Amino acid sequence: MSEPIVLHPSDDVAILTEKREGIAAGHKLARHKIETGAPIRKFGQIIGYATQPIAAGEHVHSHNCAVGEHDRSYEAGVDLAAAQAAVAPQPPAEFMGYRRTDGRIGTRNYIALCATVNCSATVIRQAAEEIRTSGILAAYPNVDGVFALAHGTGCGMASEGPGWENLQRVLWGYATHPNVGAAVFVGLGCEVMQVARMKAMFQGSGQERFVGLTIQDSGGTRATIAAIRARVEALLPEVNAAKRSACPASALTVALQCGGSDGYSGITANPALGVAADALVAQGGAVILSETPEIYGAEQLLIRRATSEAVAAKLLERIRWWEDYTAQHGGSMDNNPSPGNKAGGLTTILEKSLGAAAKGGSGPLSDVLAYGETIAGRGLIFMDTPGFDPVSVTGQVAGGAQIVVFTTGRGSAFGSKPAPTIKLATNDRLFTAMQDDMDLNCGDIVSAGVSVEAKGAEILAEILSVASGRATKSEALGLGDHEILPWQIGAVM
Repeated sequence: MSEPIVLHPSDDVAILTEKREGIAAGHKLARHKIETGAPIRKFGQIIGYATQPIAAGEHVHSHNCAVGEHDRSYEAGVDLAAAQAAVAPQPPAEFMGYRRTDGRIGTRNYIALCATVNCSATVIRQAAEEIRTSGILAAYPNVDGVFALAHGTGCGMASEGPGWENLQRVLWGYATHPNVGAAVFVGLGCEVMQVARMKAMFQGSGQERFVGLTIQDSGGTRATIAAIRARVEALLPEVNAAKRSACPASALTVALQCGGSDGYSGITANPALGVAADALVAQGGAVILSETPEIYGAEQLLIRRATSEAVAAKLLERIRWWEDYTAQHGGSMDNNPSPGNKAGGLTTILEKSLGAAAKGGSGPLSDVLAYGETIAGRGLIFMDTPGFDPVSVTGQVAGGAQIVVFTTGRGSAFGSKPAPTIKLATNDRLFTAMQDDMDLNCGDIVSAGVSVEAKGAEILAEILSVASGRATKSEALGLGDHEILPWQIGAVM
């Protein structure tokens, strides 16, 4: 029987790598006796406090460990020098991408159908399906497909404020995304969310790659579907004219995600993805860490690497906002992990957050952005999003991420368009059980002694390969249309 893993010399727990006496792999055992009220450390950080005496070798989990008053001291930038050294410039790498006329570079070449309101969701979905099944796309090999950005809002909402701004950023971000060759906006006609107002908000030049129509002006549902098909057929030759060419890795913006986490997430896939993130930043690229509720309790580690007091203050402001937001709705920031997370060995939000934050690597925190805000800078960027994967990824893609890398320990059937999702399994069991969904196995870090650094290099190679056009498992399964979910904030009126 293999020995449990100790991640840091100061840790009070060790992690099982195989089932032992009814306790599943990924769960924790006490390394020594722990008194009631004493802190419990993993990763060298406090993950909770003992709620009762714990004997050496005893299972440590939610029955005897809970969140307490953890350390909330913040020292902005104290680790910045070490963070900068972790992303020292590296020899340039390349991928084969699509160069757009606005200077941005895509990894895919889609046509997007964007509903401005839920009232037009059905027509764009039916139009997309009819186009896919018609066979017309076969004549345009450089077009990756047509996808529908349908959602549940766009009207019955305030015409200003955070909810309206979120949807504006998502719609504009998807329509002008570097992975989108052209877009068709479709509305009902009388909704709150108007394309003209959105263009004014984003100072549209009139040269954007999209057109618009409404159901009311087109003559109803069936006529609108026909009009959408006609618009797409007219756009296809121009979109197909795009060709892949050699592009610098510095042009890549990669979204970092985790879902269905387990006790291995913070040991295998997340830190390996962090190595890949650092390597991409060293190339001059950008990576987006998100899911604000799931870095709660680890935010001090990011603040210590902030490039300025202003960046640190932006992250803290978002943490405070979330504390107030959840309290207003009768929730709490420490009501995580989910039942599946706990079954996988995660006990508290502090433990989950420490593992989740590892995806961002060790580099400087260069900026903190609002949900769906356009990514303009390079380096490690934090985007404020919920922890719910479809909502979070929608914001990251709207911001300009051309690739999503998604770690999972319990298993996730997730995909995204127009940015493909690469899924990393945290353990061998999952990779074997869900081979149709998982792109890479990181479980061999534990089972075969593969180094985190070597796995990070493998992940970076996978990112560059997918950026060059290789299909991911989620793309092969056709996932991505129904996972677009803008973050709704505010009253439904």
